[in-house]
Amino acid sequence: MHLFELTRRLVDTESVTGNEQACAEMLCDHLKGLLFHVEQQAVSPGRANVFATRGAPEIVLSTHMDTVPPFVPSSEDDEYIYGRGSCDAKGIMAAQVTAAERLASEGVTDFGLLFLVGEETLSDGARVANQSRMGTRYMINGEPTDNKLALGSKGILRVVICARGRMAHSAYPHLGESAIEKLLDILADLRRMPLPVDPVLGPSTLNIGLISGGRAANIVPDEARADVLIRTVNGTDGLRHNIRRILDGRCEFEFIRETPALRMEKLEGFEADVVAFTTDLPNLTNWGRPLLLGPGSISVAHTDHERVRKADLARAVELYCQLVRQLKARNSD
Repeated sequence: MHLFELTRRLVDTESVTGNEQACAEMLCDHLKGLLFHVEQQAVSPGRANVFATRGAPEIVLSTHMDTVPPFVPSSEDDEYIYGRGSCDAKGIMAAQVTAAERLASEGVTDFGLLFLVGEETLSDGARVANQSRMGTRYMINGEPTDNKLALGSKGILRVVICARGRMAHSAYPHLGESAIEKLLDILADLRRMPLPVDPVLGPSTLNIGLISGGRAANIVPDEARADVLIRTVNGTDGLRHNIRRILDGRCEFEFIRETPALRMEKLEGFEADVVAFTTDLPNLTNWGRPLLLGPGSISVAHTDHERVRKADLARAVELYCQLVRQLKARNSD
């Protein structure tokens, strides 16, 4: 199947997080047809990772099957393929499969493909995969890096905040206690909190991604909630301490996800950059030394105009093949 045709077929197979199995089954059938040994790793009921190998894999190409909502079917013009996942990460998946097919046709063995569920939320697919020690030396992860080899990626610290109040008629606000006003004051203090800066990864950033609360315009709200996500650049002990200092005694809160920042190596012959997003790699520590590269721009991922340039997909196939050959040559030295 041609690279662009495979990309569109993957995009047209809806796989919003939690609903990845149709994509997994499609990949299994396709990879078996290419004479790979293929197995599924159960993650949760009705959801599984896909692991395909040629021989005993020393190097694994990997990305994720899931996408953010909503599902958007594919389309194309002379330059781009469009649709949900075209950039993040169905086009990457198609480039990795095409690279694997090319490598196999050249007689290259002892490599694999790992396609994961759940990257867009809790990386549960990666966490399950990491329970296996496959003896691999290198994990080449695919995310949209403009085909540059990432030297580092930021981490994540996510905290859920819940403020409590007391309901009252809005005509008599002194009889109640507004949870929303409490939450707004807390969030304002969080936004003023100094954030760490790293000389390679740059500044940490804070995003208030979701706010909810209240019952009606004429009721003093008794509850309000916010989800806050910080892109981290180093250890989080000091950051957690400062957040607790702001929140303790004012609200209920819980740290529900932490993924560390990651630094990776530079290889000769590849353009390099750093990225601000987080990947599955920090949860795949048992799969060897990490590398990160993929076609497409993160600036259009998760948007209504998501797309990937066809020329970048073709270039990614060359780069993935080059990476595998170079790493295998390093192993044989």
